[in-house]
Amino acid sequence: MHDLPSRRRFLLSSAISVAALSMPAVLRAKTPLQGLTFYGPPAGPSITLAYAVAEGSFSDIAGEVAFKTWRDPDELRAGLTSGTMKVVIMPSNAAANLYNRGLGVRMVNAMTLGLNYIMTKDPAIKTPADLRGRSITFPFRNDTPDILLRRVLAAADVPENSLKIVNAATPIEAVQLLLSGRAETAVLPEPATTMAEMRALQAGQEVYRAINIQEEWGKITGLGPVAPQAGLAVMRDFDEANPGVIEAIQSAIEATLPKVIANPMEAAKAAANALGMPAPILAKSIPHSALSADRASSLRPQFEAMYKAVADVEPRAIGGQLPDDGFYRL
Repeated sequence: MHDLPSRRRFLLSSAISVAALSMPAVLRAKTPLQGLTFYGPPAGPSITLAYAVAEGSFSDIAGEVAFKTWRDPDELRAGLTSGTMKVVIMPSNAAANLYNRGLGVRMVNAMTLGLNYIMTKDPAIKTPADLRGRSITFPFRNDTPDILLRRVLAAADVPENSLKIVNAATPIEAVQLLLSGRAETAVLPEPATTMAEMRALQAGQEVYRAINIQEEWGKITGLGPVAPQAGLAVMRDFDEANPGVIEAIQSAIEATLPKVIANPMEAAKAAANALGMPAPILAKSIPHSALSADRASSLRPQFEAMYKAVADVEPRAIGGQLPDDGFYRL
C-alpha cells in the first residue's frame, strides 16, 4: 500500500542527485567564494568578460564579482607577481613567458582569435604585395602584430626595407598619423580600427580595412585565420585552492559569448564603463574582433604557431621555449 509513494520519493531523490552531479563543482559547493575580481585590458578581448560580470553571470560562483582593467604591461606584471591578479585576460605571449619562468600562469582560453587589420585611405591597397614602397605606422614594435606582419610581408616577397616606418607610441597615435596623411597605412587592433573609421567619417574621409592580418597569417600556417593573441589566464595557487571554479567560469563565458555577438550594443553599453570606452565604438568593433571562448587546449596548434613566429625574432618573449602541457589549463 505504501510502495508507490516510497518509490516516488526515491525517484525524486534520484533525479535531484543526478541534477546536482551534473552541475559544475563550484555550484555544488556549500559556500561560494566571498569575492572574485577579474582583470583585463581596456580592449576588445575584455568585452565578453566585462559583460558577463555586469549581467551577473558569475553570481553562483562568488558573492561579490568585479571587473577591473590593467592599463599597461608593468601594471599587469606587478599584479601577477604580487598575487593581486588571480584570473586575468592577458597577452598570450606574456602568459607563456611567465609560465616558462615558473610564475604559475596557466592559459584557460582564447578571448579573441585575432583582431588586427591594416587600414588605409587608399582603396588601391588590397593585398600585402600592395604595401611595397608605402609608409606604414603601428604601435608596439616587436610585439605579436609586428612579428606576424613581418611573416606576411615575407610571404608576399615584400622586403621590410621597402616600407617607410612611421613610429607610433599607441594605437590612438597611429590613428592620428593615418588620418592626417603622415602614414599611408596603419596596423591597428580593434577597437582602434573602428575608431579610425568613425573619426574619418566625422572628418569627411574614408578609411578601408585593406588587409585582415589573421587571414593572411592563416594562409601561411594552414591553420585557419586564427592568431589567439589574448586569453583568460589563471594563477595556479588560486586554481588549486578553488577546485571547479575555473570550469564554472569558463562555462559562464561560453554561455555569454553568443549574447555578445547577437546583441553588440547591449554588451557594449554594459562593458563601456568598465573599459573606459564609448559604447558605440565598442559595439561597432565587436563584429571585427573575432571574440572567442575557445578552450586553450583546442587551439594549441594555433598558439604554438604564433609562439614559434615570436621565438624566431625574440625567444625571450615567450620565455625561451614553447610552453609544455601544463600551460594549457582547459
